[in-house]
Amino acid sequence: MNIEKIQALRGPNIWSIRRKKLIQMRLDLQEMENYPTNKIDGFRERIEKLLPSLFSHRCSEGVEGGFFHRVEEGTWLGHVIEHIALEIQTLAGMEVGFGRTRETRTPGVYNVVFNYIEENAGIFAAEESVKIVEALVEGSEYDIAACIQKLKEIRERVRLGPSTGSIVEEAVSRKIPWIRLGTNSLVQLGYGVNQQRFQATITGNTSCIGVDIACNKDLTKRMLHDAAIPVPIGELIVDEEGLDEVVRKIGYPIVIKPLDGNHGKGSSINVNDWESAKIGLEHAQTYSKKVIVEKYITGYDFRVLVINNKMIAAARRVPAHVIGDGELNLQQLIDKENQDPRRGYGHENVLTEISIDKDTTELLEKLHYTLDTVPQKGEVVYLKSTANLSTGGTSIDVTDMVHPENITMAERISKIIGLDVCGIDIMAENLTQPLKESGAAIIEVNAAPGFRMHLAPSEGLPRNVAAPVVDMLYPPGKPFTIPIIAVTGTNGKTTTTRLISHIVKNNGYRVGFTTSDGIYIQNTMLTKGDTTGPISAEFILKDPTVEFAVLETARGGILRSGLGFSNCDIGVLTNIKEDHLGINDIHNLKDLTKVKRVILDSVKKNGWSVMNADDEYSMRIINDLDSNVAIFSMDENNPFIKKYAKEGKTTCVYEEGFVTIKKGDWKIRIGKAKDFPITMEGKAKFMIENVLAASLACYLYGFAIEDISNSLRTFIPSAQLTPGRLNVFNFKNFKVLIDFAHNPSGYEAIEDYLKNVESTKKIGIISGVGDRRDEDIRLCGKIAGRMFDHIIIRNEKHLRGRTEEEINGLIIEGMQDSGRDVSYETIPKEIEALKHAMGMAEDGTFITALSDAISNAIDLVQEYQAKEFLEENKGV
Repeated sequence: MNIEKIQALRGPNIWSIRRKKLIQMRLDLQEMENYPTNKIDGFRERIEKLLPSLFSHRCSEGVEGGFFHRVEEGTWLGHVIEHIALEIQTLAGMEVGFGRTRETRTPGVYNVVFNYIEENAGIFAAEESVKIVEALVEGSEYDIAACIQKLKEIRERVRLGPSTGSIVEEAVSRKIPWIRLGTNSLVQLGYGVNQQRFQATITGNTSCIGVDIACNKDLTKRMLHDAAIPVPIGELIVDEEGLDEVVRKIGYPIVIKPLDGNHGKGSSINVNDWESAKIGLEHAQTYSKKVIVEKYITGYDFRVLVINNKMIAAARRVPAHVIGDGELNLQQLIDKENQDPRRGYGHENVLTEISIDKDTTELLEKLHYTLDTVPQKGEVVYLKSTANLSTGGTSIDVTDMVHPENITMAERISKIIGLDVCGIDIMAENLTQPLKESGAAIIEVNAAPGFRMHLAPSEGLPRNVAAPVVDMLYPPGKPFTIPIIAVTGTNGKTTTTRLISHIVKNNGYRVGFTTSDGIYIQNTMLTKGDTTGPISAEFILKDPTVEFAVLETARGGILRSGLGFSNCDIGVLTNIKEDHLGINDIHNLKDLTKVKRVILDSVKKNGWSVMNADDEYSMRIINDLDSNVAIFSMDENNPFIKKYAKEGKTTCVYEEGFVTIKKGDWKIRIGKAKDFPITMEGKAKFMIENVLAASLACYLYGFAIEDISNSLRTFIPSAQLTPGRLNVFNFKNFKVLIDFAHNPSGYEAIEDYLKNVESTKKIGIISGVGDRRDEDIRLCGKIAGRMFDHIIIRNEKHLRGRTEEEINGLIIEGMQDSGRDVSYETIPKEIEALKHAMGMAEDGTFITALSDAISNAIDLVQEYQAKEFLEENKGV
């Protein structure tokens, strides 16, 4: 078997709109295509022995054991690989369950699709599941435990921490979109100007000064002491001399901790002698030169969580420990404790596995114990000096037991230190009494406190402490997203996107938009190139200055990674025509429709899908969409338009020379098409279609007819504003048109425009694109033969596996089938072809360059224009 390609889909995609995180593996079974599982001796027995938990997979049978039954009856190995990839992720603590395996048009080649939690783990699962099946086929040994452990390690390396993850989950439950910024725990909630950022539990609103104060434990203690809040006595030291002075002053037992430590790192608790104190000082100074020495307060370790100056939760933290039974030694007791199903690797479960480290051995040495020691029955042996959950500690929820006076004190502390999310560590016998009465003290105040102990305590009621964080970031009425209009289709996407963006900008929004030319904010290009995929969409949505997004969305990005956004307010489908067929398993217009409709399926239910009533394949899906639907047409007598009018629905039509919104049979005219410069005085019918689509989308969003009309009148097509979209350059004796048309539909649009252009001779510069079907290249040649008097064939720079001779031969075949005797010549380089055409131009010649390298062609033509101007104005 051979893995041809693995893709990680990260947004709505052709397999699922709701399941955004999918692995798509293109797998060639090769000779194993001839061996379904029932033809492989012992396969059922070996897979059941290796992965008995696959019994829970119901498969198409709909009952437990259904998958094994399919294996017994005979199923293809791609299907088996899908199930194994899902199961090994689940066994590694990543619960997944969606999968699809579909054969492509190439026999024996399958798309194996399954969901993932962490992308790197999903890719590993894809690769490893193939190796597992190969081992099962061969009957060789496979270490499944090592595979699961590797998946766990990948997961822990790349996953969001439990605190960050809980906030993201809460946001998702409220349909707030999120983007991970980088590979750490920095996360953006929402889009554009309405975004909020946080990292772990520090938000974009967290005071930098507050964090600095909390990180300086000595300053924190002084500020709390000055505010009449009980803190342990102690001092800041830097050496043994200072340590000795503090010990003489406050006496044992003491606590030694680094000035700016966290998570208990570098701390020594309940130190009772000078030798231990010196060791504790040395340990603390590995984290900070300055060290705090303070009186050890007896009692239990409590954490109180305050969010937005309100106490949200409280927990008693217990260091990792075991309880003796009089029979097992400490190592055996630890192993037994780690078998608790609540414990897991890293953060995968409620509790973390207990590991043996320096802290553990030092604690045991103080007791004169080793791991071979057998504690007495009922004896509690602590294995860590701090109660952090990340080192195996446990937590007990005590939120409902906190005395009102202590609640008030905790909320005061959060304001004194200046933290919007604040963790307060308290050493006390209990929290049911006021701290001043019980002799308790505030040990630390933490910025970025962990949430895990509250989300999933080992005892007591779990608290959804992420909810108040999201409430704080997005109080009622505060928007979390920005308007998004997404534009897709075969032809007209870029111009429609630019028209919509122009209308939006003229209505006072700061608009960000993506096109096949580049990424723009307002009219400033920030990135040049084909930017119609999910990364470009995310670029716009991450920008904190953008108020409105208009996103051109091409098929390539959808197939490669899915959409770069979860939902849009309006989705525009310009048309579905032959283009790029025969690649990426998209072989016909039905396949292409499936790709394009991903945009429409992602429209919010109360949003709008804008569709072309003149396009056959668009209309085939019109009744399958969950959103509202509005249609446009170049013919007000189009059957769909008439049906919509009868139903009182909104449409947009071209009638009697006007661009008109229809509400039922009522007409609201936006203006004459010929008055909108983009239509070339009404001669470019395909540009009128783009105006219809853009006008309808903007009207549905809520923009006024007058504002739409005025914007269309001020949208002046040019090489700068609409590069490669019907750019006409005037010379003294001839004209040059540069356009990006590159498929039969685009060629037909140019043909329709040229019918209205008067000229003595029409010269065309064309090429064929290697990733089109033979019939598409021939058809482009045929259309070119109909509309030009002379043709210059140049070479496409993207041959994509074909030869120049092969492509040019197909073009010539098409030209010869046009019914006209058209002269032609071949000039390989595009720039040379354009120079040659302008050099041979006579009075009244109209040159049309259908170019893929728009900027190069435009630069050359403008250079020639400048030369002509200089020559005409010599001596003036």
